[in-house]
Parts: sequence; structure tokens; C-alpha cells
Amino acid sequence: MPVYVLGHKSPDTDSVTSAIAFAALQKMLGVDAVPCVQGKLNPETELVLKKFGVSAPELKTDVNGAEYMLVDHSDIKQAPDNWDKGKLLAIVDHHKLGDITTANPILFCAMPVGCTGTVLYTLYKDVYKKSVPANIAGLMMSAILSDTVLFKSATCTPEDKKAAEELAKIAGVQAMMDWGMEMAKAKSSVEGVPPKDLIFRDYKDFNMSGKTVGIGQLELISLSLVNNDLKCALHDEMQKLKVDGNRHSVFLMLTDIMKEGTELMAVTDDPGVVEKAFGQKLVGNVAWLPKVMSRKKQMVPPLEKAFAA
Repeated sequence: MPVYVLGHKSPDTDSVTSAIAFAALQKMLGVDAVPCVQGKLNPETELVLKKFGVSAPELKTDVNGAEYMLVDHSDIKQAPDNWDKGKLLAIVDHHKLGDITTANPILFCAMPVGCTGTVLYTLYKDVYKKSVPANIAGLMMSAILSDTVLFKSATCTPEDKKAAEELAKIAGVQAMMDWGMEMAKAKSSVEGVPPKDLIFRDYKDFNMSGKTVGIGQLELISLSLVNNDLKCALHDEMQKLKVDGNRHSVFLMLTDIMKEGTELMAVTDDPGVVEKAFGQKLVGNVAWLPKVMSRKKQMVPPLEKAFAA
């Protein structure tokens, strides 16, 4: 019976490559593990898989009656459908504890680092004493570069940098930061992409004091890639998303990698929540947040505090 390994909804590069890497490790341990994704791959992830010659995982959104493992999340809102009707065997993550529960003990490994790829490297190297295949090392290194925004994010730790450097050697990548910039350019691709798809390229819902709050993020090498017409279209889609999902707020982070800050777009029942969280008033539906690059560490915690106030 196969064991499915899945990342979160709206998969990003860490989510996808971690499913592949953890499934590969499980196969070394004798488990018939199958990596899966819950949605469409973004351009950056497609580029990464192509570079290291790895096929895209199969699509799977429902684990009813199946044995499965989760990577890069432990939240019900991000988990596959019928998560509670399958048998969860393991979670590997780098976020705060989510709300998924189990009836029996499972393998659970979470570390306060910038990427699940860093956690997996620890499992390969220090826990199971297994060598990382070169192509898998390339995927994990790429995930670290992506999730830490080329080591610029507040989530980045010394462990992430060390893991990326060691994985780059295993993968045979000599100019790691040049490759990171190539990835960033792919991640910034917006031309011809429907606004709704851009919002969901990296999107998660959160429960904040009983209110559903959606936060998407577009990481860009320049904010100029998102012109006024596209911003208007994004705003319209955010409004639809808010209404259709009965959400209190929908935020979209337009993160400028080079300027190291975020232009935050907001559709919310309470515009004052942005000022409470960040000390910045919305001008129209936008606020500039200098040095804010991480949704996990710099966006979600201040908003949670603001909603709880």
C-alpha cells in the first residue's frame, strides 16, 4: 500500500521539493512512498524540477482511506481533503504547530529554521545517516534559497545557510547565488498570468481570533512588474475571494526582493487592523512595509496580535 507524501495547498518550491525529498528518504527506509502535490506548480518550482531532472509529483488532494505524511505544514486549512479519514504517519515542518491532531503517536520533526529542506537535510545526515542523492540535494538547496529569499528573509538561520552550501556541493552547483537569482526571476513572472492565479501562487488561510484571514505573497525582483492595471485586477479578485470565502480580510504581499520590503494590498472589514499590526495606515488599500519579507515571521504574528487586541 503506497504512502503519500504531501505538502500544503497552493504549493511553493519548498512544499513540492520537500515532498519529493522526504519520499526519497522513506524509500531508502523501505517505505513505498509517493510524492504528491495539492495544486498547480508555480514557474519557479517548474524551473527547479527541470534543472535537476526530476518529474513533477502526481496531483492528490484527498487522502480518504490512505496512509500519508505531511511536509511544510500541520494546519487543517492547508491539509488535503479528508485528512482525518486517512492515517497520518509523519509530519516534517518548520512552522509553528498547527491544529492537526492524531489518535496515535507519529513521527514529528519540526525545527525553527527557514525551510523544510533544512529540516530534511538534518534527517538525512544526522538522524538516518543516509546520503542525499545529487538531484535531491539540488532540489533541497533550491528550496532553501527560495524560502529564505536568497538568505534575506527574517526566517533565515545559520543552519539554512550551512545546509544550502553543503547541498550545493553535493548537487554540483558552483554559483549558488546566481542560480538563486535565476529562480527569483522565474518566481517574479506575472505576464499573462490570471490575477486569481497570482494570488493563489503562494496563498494560505489563517484563523485569527475566530476570523478567517487570507494572505498571499508574490515575491518580485521589482515592484514595477506589477503595474496599476494589474493591481486593480488583483484588488478585484481579492474582493471576490473575501466574499466567496466569508473571510474577514484578504491580504496580498507584493514583496520586492531587491528593495527588501513589501507593498501590502488589503481588502478587509477593519482597515485599522493594518495600523495596529504594523504602525502603517492604509493609503487606499495599500501600505508599504519596509524590511518585511516573511509571511511566517513578519506578517502573521503581528496580525494575530492585532486581531486579538
